[in-house]
Amino acid sequence: MLVRSDNQANLNHHKNAKSAVLIALVTLRQPLAKTEEYLTELAFLARTWGVEVVHKFIQKVDRPHHDTFVGKGKVAEIAAFIKAENIAFAIFDDELSASQVRNLEKMLFCQILDRSLLILNIFAMRAQTKQAKTQVELAQYQYLLPRLTRMWTHLSSQKGGSAGMRGPGEKELETDKRIIQDKITTLRERLSEIEKQCVTRSKSRVNFVRVALVGYTNVGKSTLMKLLAKSDSLAENKLFATVDATVRKVVLNSNPFLLTDTVGFIRKLPHTLVACFKSTLKEIKEADLLLHVVDASHASFHEQISVVNQTLTEIGAENIPKILVFNKIDVIEQVQETTEETSQEVKTQMDVSLKALEGYYSKDATGYKTVFISATEQLHMEVLKEVIAKEVDNIRLQKYTTVDY
Repeated sequence: MLVRSDNQANLNHHKNAKSAVLIALVTLRQPLAKTEEYLTELAFLARTWGVEVVHKFIQKVDRPHHDTFVGKGKVAEIAAFIKAENIAFAIFDDELSASQVRNLEKMLFCQILDRSLLILNIFAMRAQTKQAKTQVELAQYQYLLPRLTRMWTHLSSQKGGSAGMRGPGEKELETDKRIIQDKITTLRERLSEIEKQCVTRSKSRVNFVRVALVGYTNVGKSTLMKLLAKSDSLAENKLFATVDATVRKVVLNSNPFLLTDTVGFIRKLPHTLVACFKSTLKEIKEADLLLHVVDASHASFHEQISVVNQTLTEIGAENIPKILVFNKIDVIEQVQETTEETSQEVKTQMDVSLKALEGYYSKDATGYKTVFISATEQLHMEVLKEVIAKEVDNIRLQKYTTVDY
């Protein structure tokens, strides 16, 4: 574990170590409703990391303040609340610059995190395999390098670990930059060796159709993995329950294939994570079929679909055949955040699709086959299995049938 300097570590000495406040802006580009939605997601991230959200601060400005993200008056208000309630963390919904972090720590006297660092911390907590741990550590150092200041103690005695909330310290800035750059080089070399081993394992799967579960985080991919593969995959009501790619052999209607559960996507995902997880995301790029799982009960499922599609485009997987799997249809009525218009839209789309092709699946406006299920209640699972089996069989015939001349 990398350790911060004594002065910075002592910031939390008399504080409630599990408490946090959240800070976000309403701007010309981001209305209040969207900001509140982002804060709800940020609070979920914070709880996943293990901290209690005590209060949320929102300020309406044209653009973020250059020095402190929020205005000086709002900083004073936040500082007073943090002091009165002994808050340990101030978590900002957007990425902060090095100067903003430095200024805010001086003014708020608590640990400062932005959304990117919080996500990195969760990834570090969730990573299980050697590959995932190396990828996360590399992403953390890449995040940290441009944010180094003289508030840190020296790094030379450190031997890796997490660059999260207790990031590395320093005495000499240039020395520490060189140490981190060397560490990044070492991690890249280590990751390259691991990726070579992954390529070797991948070659052993060449004769199987490969199906990958993709989707926004916490939409039920791991639960679906458990049902389809009859595996013990981790399934929790937390963000990023899966960081490591998990591969299982599945047989549906005598059609064998390899099913991969992959890391969930999220809005404002740190670019360093996307870059460092390219080998894990390669499982998606090399898939023959994608099961794009969507939380049908979420008020912003359209945006979540867009986030996933954008990420698929970034990694070159946008043209892979897909089945759009709307999950959690059993809780649409119970989700208070779902507006009546969105709920009705989902219901209408479900009604149309459920009547097509003898029930439950059709092609939506994007041209993807669409299935509506509840993984937890196992509603329409047999239909989903039938659709997957047909797609796998078609892919197998196209991929492995040879023609003799």
